[in-house]
Amino acid sequence: MIAIVKYDAGNVLSVINALRRLGVTEWELTSDPSRLMNADKVLLPGVGDASVALGCLRSLGLDSVILSLKRPVLGICVGMQIFCRHSEEGDTDCLGVFDTDVCRFVPGEQGLKVPHMGWNQVEGLKSGLFDGINEGAYMYYVHSYYAGICQDTIASTVHGVPFSAALCRGNYFGTQFHPEKSGSDGARVLKNFLEL
Repeated sequence: MIAIVKYDAGNVLSVINALRRLGVTEWELTSDPSRLMNADKVLLPGVGDASVALGCLRSLGLDSVILSLKRPVLGICVGMQIFCRHSEEGDTDCLGVFDTDVCRFVPGEQGLKVPHMGWNQVEGLKSGLFDGINEGAYMYYVHSYYAGICQDTIASTVHGVPFSAALCRGNYFGTQFHPEKSGSDGARVLKNFLEL
């Protein structure tokens, strides 16, 4: 069973639709710790403000539950960022899974537009998450904050500065891009995750 974390800060509908397109029938939207602990895979979508998203998780007591999971976990967008050490967004101490901090893009530098919105390329692909994906594939982004490059980086993108497009440590994965909105390559990333 695939569990999608229900915590009032996730872009849930588009993720559910992406799972349906992949033919996944056994999924559940839940904030029940026992259901999350017993799931085969866990998805943590996130939109909006990292401090608010983390606050929602903590108010439900799900931060410690998520950190105790032994099965594969995928954080998407803000869901990935709250797995980092710290975010400039709301000066937030995050969950500390990934060894990097989250910073705000500086608008205006070299014509840099913030938020970073639209299609951009992913490079330096590592891990089974990207099986069947070509270097330079395009993924869809909507974000104003980014995770820096670190030892956990398994894909990168450049928007003014290079940043982590995807991260992995142990059973924890994260994508800054939205695989559920990234066409066939994004669908392949989700499929790869579900097959880990």
